Parts: sequence; C-alpha cells; structure tokens
Amino acid sequence: MPRLRMTGISKTFPGVKALDDVSIEVMPGEIHALVGENGAGKSTLMNLLAGVHQPDSGTIELDGEAVEIPAESAAGAHGVAMVHQEQSLVPRLTIAENIFGGHPPVGRFGSIDRRAMVAQSVEVLGRLGLPVAPDRLVSSLSLAQAQIVEIAKAVTRPLRVLILDEPTASLSPEEGQHLFRVMRALAADGVAIIYVSHRLAEVFEVSQRVTVLKDGKLVGVRNSADVDAEDLIQMMVGRQLSFAQDTRRVAADAPVVLELVDVTAPPIRNASLTVRAGEIVCLAGLVGSGRTELCETIFGARPIRSGEVRLDGKKLRLRHPGDAVQAGIGMVPEDRKLSGLFLEMDLQQNVAAASLRSFDHNGFVSWNDVRTTTERFVSLLNIRTPSVDRKVVYLSGGNQQKVLLARWLVESPRLLIVDEPTRGVDVGTKAEIYRILRELAAAGTALLVVSSDLPEVLALAHRIVTITEGRVSGELDALHADEMAILRLASPRARLTLDETEVA
Repeated sequence: MPRLRMTGISKTFPGVKALDDVSIEVMPGEIHALVGENGAGKSTLMNLLAGVHQPDSGTIELDGEAVEIPAESAAGAHGVAMVHQEQSLVPRLTIAENIFGGHPPVGRFGSIDRRAMVAQSVEVLGRLGLPVAPDRLVSSLSLAQAQIVEIAKAVTRPLRVLILDEPTASLSPEEGQHLFRVMRALAADGVAIIYVSHRLAEVFEVSQRVTVLKDGKLVGVRNSADVDAEDLIQMMVGRQLSFAQDTRRVAADAPVVLELVDVTAPPIRNASLTVRAGEIVCLAGLVGSGRTELCETIFGARPIRSGEVRLDGKKLRLRHPGDAVQAGIGMVPEDRKLSGLFLEMDLQQNVAAASLRSFDHNGFVSWNDVRTTTERFVSLLNIRTPSVDRKVVYLSGGNQQKVLLARWLVESPRLLIVDEPTRGVDVGTKAEIYRILRELAAAGTALLVVSSDLPEVLALAHRIVTITEGRVSGELDALHADEMAILRLASPRARLTLDETEVA
C-alpha cells in the first residue's frame, strides 16, 4: 500500500491553472524525486500536501485513508512535514527552541520543561548526525547545519511523509552527502520522502523513482535506474538541451578589463587575478572560502585595506557599490531575493533600478522609455511574465534571475560579476542563462562568475581561479581541468603549499 497517494489533483490561481489532474504515489521507505521546470507545478503540489493551499479537486490518501489537510498544523498532525527551500528557522532563538517551537514539552503545571526540551533535542540531533549544543543560537549555524535542524523539527513528531524542496541548493558537495545519509536513514525507518530538485545528478543518486511535471500536468513516472538525464530533460522541456563546454578562448593579447593586485579585505588576503575582455573567469572554492567576499570587495561592498583594484588599467577608489557601478561594474548577487531584487516592485522598476540616470529627462524619469526598454529585455531574455507591470515576487526563481541580468544589461557594464547564476533554476532556464552569459562574453564583456556546481564551472569557464581560505590558491584552463583538479587546488592543503612557496 502506498504511504501517500494523491489522485486527480487540480488547482487554479487567478489567471493560472497551476495543476491539472495530477496524481502521484510514494511508497513507505521510498525516496521519490519530483522534477520539472519552474512553473511546472511542483511547489503547488507540495504546498497542497503540506496544507499551505487547498486543492480545487482530487483526493489525498495516507496509508489508504482519505484525509483533508486544511492547514499546515493539520499536515503535522497527519505526519506530513515540509522543509522549504527558504528556511523557516528563527535566527535569534536556540536550536532547541526552534525544534520544539510549536510543541514544547511541558511540566506538571503547564510550563515549558526546558530540561526535557534540551535532552530530546540532543537525542534527535544525534540521530541526524549533527553534534551541536541545543542551546546554540540558530544564527551561528552554517546553512547545512540549519538544514538538518529543519529536518529535526519534522522528526520530533511521528513522521510519515517528508518533503524536501531544493535542500542542497546552498550546500557544498560534502554537506549534501551528509544530508543524503540522513535521508537514507529516515527512509530505512519507513518514512516516505519526496525530493524536489533541479539537480538531476542528485535525483539519480538518491531516488528510486521520479515523477515529471510540465505546465501543471503529469508527464510520467519513471524508475530512476531506467532513464538518464537526457530522458528527463526531454520530458521536462520537450526538447534537447546542451550543457557542453565552450571551447572558444579570447586572444592572449585581449585587453585586461579587471586586475586585482595583492588585494586584502578580510577575509580576503593578498588576492591577485585578471579578467580579460570577452573572458569568463569562474571562481571555485569550498563553502566559506571567500569567493563571495572577493566579489563584494570588487563591487565596493567591503573596505579594502591594501592592494589595488584596476578597471581598464585605472585604479579604482571603491568606497561603496555606487562607485563600482559608476566605473562600469555590475553584480548579480548570490541571494537574489535578499540582496538583489525589490520583490514588491514590478519588472520595470527592478530593471531600471541601477540605471535611472539613463532614463532621466530634465530631472524626471521617462517611464515610457523604461517600459520600452523592459519589454525589449523581456523578449530578449525570454522572461515569462504576463506584463512588465507584474511584481517580481510573483515570478519563478529562474525568471527573477533573468530580471537581475536584464538590470545590468541595460547598463552594458565592462565587468559583470555573477554569483551562483543558476541556483534554484530549472534546466531550461539554466541553458538560457548559459547562452546569455556566453553572448555577453562574445560581445566583449568581462565576466567573473562564482559557482558551487563544478560541472557548471567546467562548462562556463574559460579560466578557473580557485580560492582557499581567502587566498587565490591556483588557476586552470577549463579545457584541461576536471573536478578533481579543481578540488585539489581548492582544498586547504593547496593554500598551505602556496604559503610555503611564498616563504621559500
């Protein structure tokens, strides 16, 4: 008997039919992948199961019994828990307080039994392989540790179905492997796990079966062992996509656009690198290596203690990001929602945010020009939106990422920094973003790209620069590199070897 059976599920939001007669079954102890492009209906289907929304039609059964889930609290009572991509932990509370926030153990007189809460937290964290003190603040945890705490919240109650939505999007490969071990242990205890991910390699690594959605409809269910990535991509997008490596290279005498000379801006120390016009240089390194901090330094968001940042041979004085933008530097940040977009503003306002002076007419912004420009980039980048008046909060993650790219394409920067360009986007959008970045490079823009996805680094980069504990630890031509070569240079040992060379 399936642990979960959802049959004939349909859901309509104003103007959009998000799900159309979708069915899915998950067995006890199964890790079942759910894949599809952004907007395929994956999140809607899972939100219906988690009680966030209600279906217009269809049935939900748990262990053969029809159930209604009118709210998230009801989902928990039925043994259904969802770990969202954007975590729900309260940073200022302790781990134990977060784990038992909705159902703390109580003593004889109805007060919270903190000793029992801590003891039970120790037990559940031990089961999940997270040896941290329950009285630590959540704000002190890494992203991987916080992810395990999210799961700990779910397993403190009887758990039948666990939904994981893009759980590895912010994790290193090592942290992802630990999460997989936790998932397998839970599955061995009979928990049915639904794994939502755009990372197809992970789908094949952990799942037994995979359900594919497209445009709100069920395309099919396959045994993971019977298909490959190309099969799933064809089912998801209806066409073949290529993520092959770009073999083009800029001329050796191409002008140097960006030059860093012994830049120190803690945690960055004595960093030197160059990026030429038309070149894509990828920064690779382990989580916490300083990749993002280096990009923020170049963009004027971190004070420089020593060294120089030069653009087209001219030394820059970067006191804040406005100086970088004025010089011709753009940056798409890692966290598009927190640091990049104005979620409650529409596409026009977001696209024009960095270049309002370009639309200035005698002290007033020409919103007709803004609208025309935005519509042009919506067409050019294939941004899926009903209109340019749409608030970006209502766009899918991939389309939000393309709105950020459009903002900087308006500016035509000499250097564009892109931090995690395809995090949380589907394979179709990923291919489009690759195309956009390559076309920018072909037009002469210098690109500095950060990615935690090593296959992406190898596919996009012309050159790869590795960062280890705040220092440049090596450089590779992507044509002659592989994942192991990158990891060797990105390991702490590579930095020690570099330091020893400097001393010698």
